Amino acid sequence: MKDSNFLKEKNARSLWHPMAHPADSLANPPTIVTGAAGVSITDVDGHTVVDGVGGLWNVNLGFSCQPIKDAIAAQLEQLPYYSTFRGTTNDAVIELSEELRDFFEPDGLTRAFYTSGGSDSVETALRLARQYHKVKGEPARTKYLSLKKGYHGTHFGGASVNGNANFRTAYEPLLAGCFHIPAPYPYRNPFHETDPERLAQLCLQALEDEIAFQGAGTIAAFIMEPVLGAGGVIPPHESFMPGVREICTRNGILLIADEVITAFGRTGSWSGSRHWGVKPDFMCTAKAITNGYFPFGAVMIADEVVQVFEGDTTGKAAIGHGYTYSGHPVGAAAALACLAETQRLKVNENAAARGAELFAGLQALQAKHEMIGDVRGGHGLMCALELVSDRASKTPIGKGPIGTLQEVTYQNGAMVRVSGPNVILSPPLILTSADVQTILTALDAGFAAAAG
Repeated sequence: MKDSNFLKEKNARSLWHPMAHPADSLANPPTIVTGAAGVSITDVDGHTVVDGVGGLWNVNLGFSCQPIKDAIAAQLEQLPYYSTFRGTTNDAVIELSEELRDFFEPDGLTRAFYTSGGSDSVETALRLARQYHKVKGEPARTKYLSLKKGYHGTHFGGASVNGNANFRTAYEPLLAGCFHIPAPYPYRNPFHETDPERLAQLCLQALEDEIAFQGAGTIAAFIMEPVLGAGGVIPPHESFMPGVREICTRNGILLIADEVITAFGRTGSWSGSRHWGVKPDFMCTAKAITNGYFPFGAVMIADEVVQVFEGDTTGKAAIGHGYTYSGHPVGAAAALACLAETQRLKVNENAAARGAELFAGLQALQAKHEMIGDVRGGHGLMCALELVSDRASKTPIGKGPIGTLQEVTYQNGAMVRVSGPNVILSPPLILTSADVQTILTALDAGFAAAAG
């Protein structure tokens, strides 16, 4: 590795960072992470902190998961790559498919289509949803419905169903036929409704209204996150996703669960759909499927959809879609080891317990710091703080104070993620109670500095 002086000097000179203004990265050099172990990361200056971000929602098992590292190394020796396009496959991906079938059996999902990551998985589900209706003889079903505030990756399809302007505006015009309904977001919504249950019903009514307006026979799928993640950790009322499922079923619309964040235990349940008692038609996964150690993803497919494709005799079900790295043997080996360790450690149970501690601690911080307008969480290890300059008007906080908050929190022992006015927390699922307290104490110091 080059020395620290070289790294600091060249930090953002020759690369553009995702989700950042290139000039801002030059003016405010990013933190250079050079090491990690357990739930902690270490920067180029030797400063070690608890990673409250979990990499990017994906390092569920922390940075020292040796079984995954060993599986990657062994697979590189045996078979570093081969294509799974028509006519060839590999042993690791066959074994993984059987394991995923068993893992997602309670969700009614029996087939896997492999991708290189979350955006790929969303793109795959959107495409297969349209093809499904064409195979069934309903080619007019081409539209997609989704939630405002939802996040579905950065491909053109995903950006088109995204519900946040900052992922859309600079890249418009986007895919035609994508329509959005209000998210069940009690803190800010067009109905001015703060009761989560009543709000869920209003949003479901908006969905019914949009379907009636568009015409059910023109809609291919509704896509949603079981708990909205990048949009600010927005958990819906427990009635919402079951309500969406019922409406979609009644109208012949496929339900795509975007579980790139929520699958594999983050909500305290093994999947976000299972958390709400819902069986989707497609489930998009990635991130924690390999603990972030290898770019990999899988779209899980419900048996009813499978039967339509596999029962086709016209040729319409031939899949003209895939990625060079679909079913990559190294990724499959990593996923096999990761899935085994995920289940052995029962990280869903720890996520539920530590998530409850973290959520309670954040609520205590809200009582202490006026700039915390809203605290969201209560479903595993995904929480957010929405910061305001004035609680009564809910005016979002400016960049200055939230930047100070992030920096001082980091100096006091915890990396947190800032997205707009939100502080988002998605730490590894192997977090301890002591780690939770470290995050809370660091945030407390950050808020004190930001207010000062």
